[in-house]
Amino acid sequence: MQAILNGDVRTVTDAGTIDGGIVLFEDGKIVAVGAEGDVEVPDDAEVIDARGKPVTPGLVEAHSHAGMGEWGEPEDGDVNELSDPVTPHVNALDGFHPRDEHLRHAYQGGVTTVSARMGSANVIGGIICSMKTYGDIADEMLIREDGMKASMGENPKRFHGDQKDRQPTTRPGIAATLRQAFMDAEDYIDRREKAAEGGDPFERDLGMENLSRVIEGDLPLRVHAHRADDIATVFRITDEFGISDLSIEHATEGHALAEEFVKRDVPAIVGPSFYSGAKYELSNITFETPGILHDAGVTIAIQTDAPVLPQEHLDVCVGLAIREGLPEEAALRTVTRNPAEILGIEDRVGTLEEGTDADLVVWDGEPFDITADAQHVFVDGQHAYDAERDDRDPRDEYAW
Repeated sequence: MQAILNGDVRTVTDAGTIDGGIVLFEDGKIVAVGAEGDVEVPDDAEVIDARGKPVTPGLVEAHSHAGMGEWGEPEDGDVNELSDPVTPHVNALDGFHPRDEHLRHAYQGGVTTVSARMGSANVIGGIICSMKTYGDIADEMLIREDGMKASMGENPKRFHGDQKDRQPTTRPGIAATLRQAFMDAEDYIDRREKAAEGGDPFERDLGMENLSRVIEGDLPLRVHAHRADDIATVFRITDEFGISDLSIEHATEGHALAEEFVKRDVPAIVGPSFYSGAKYELSNITFETPGILHDAGVTIAIQTDAPVLPQEHLDVCVGLAIREGLPEEAALRTVTRNPAEILGIEDRVGTLEEGTDADLVVWDGEPFDITADAQHVFVDGQHAYDAERDDRDPRDEYAW
């Protein structure tokens, strides 16, 4: 049994903040959260006195390439399967490296869960997975397959049109490629159903099996889209195919379509906003976007798109969004409960309550103050980081 005592416990639930609170956890799960006197701490429990400091859920990064685009390697790493603009057959889990240095930086910065993404070079990039940032074996760090990656805009045009001289070379080409892939998946589903009824022999296809899950509503669609017109194209195409379980990733000009997000109940995963207009589609980038979307009623999460921004600076991105209009009372949700709900993993992470994973952070100051650091980090109840001891990985004295 382990316990955090005397914390300013930010539960991110209806219980709100508990002054002098206690978080009790065992076997990787939280067993009790409450005020002193309401939670009984066993005499033999391992105890950390938070001394009134903030205690939060482990931060959740809803769009990352940590574990995929490895530290010190070329940007693409194992992120983009560039053999074709449509690659729904690949799965991020097969490229996730638990010893990637990005992941160590992540949990030392309080980020305990990331949605590890295939890249944005392809119109359809493959299955993406919600992963813990601390562990030895990818399969044990996996929470769930949380979506199918798709991309609009300049990246597919550049990687396939400019570099490979093949479709898509234009935005209409991207839209046509996406539509054709969905049509192929619909035809595949039809053939599969007829074969199950005793029709013609049926040959399985891994990519079509995966894409069928999107059409049938079993796997959310996660679409990289910066410009407002690209976001509108995503909405147009998903309407055509009856796809309602989706999120818009980056949403750089999402503020221009806030009402459309609300009408469709589509969440926006915003960022990285701490970036220059390095591409034309980023010319209107601003940290005001999260606040505008939040005020309109859109469910938002904030992302770093690591390694575009260092994974451990997710808290800094939230702080800058606060400066530009995101209400402080909404800030913690954008990197805890909101992304967990968007990713479909809210039963495991994003809050401090009985039954959730023991992923929590003790901070030495306000979490989104640029001077604050994570002091203690627990992932699945394991004491992954202790700033008072040193910054080595406790799994292996010589690992780093």
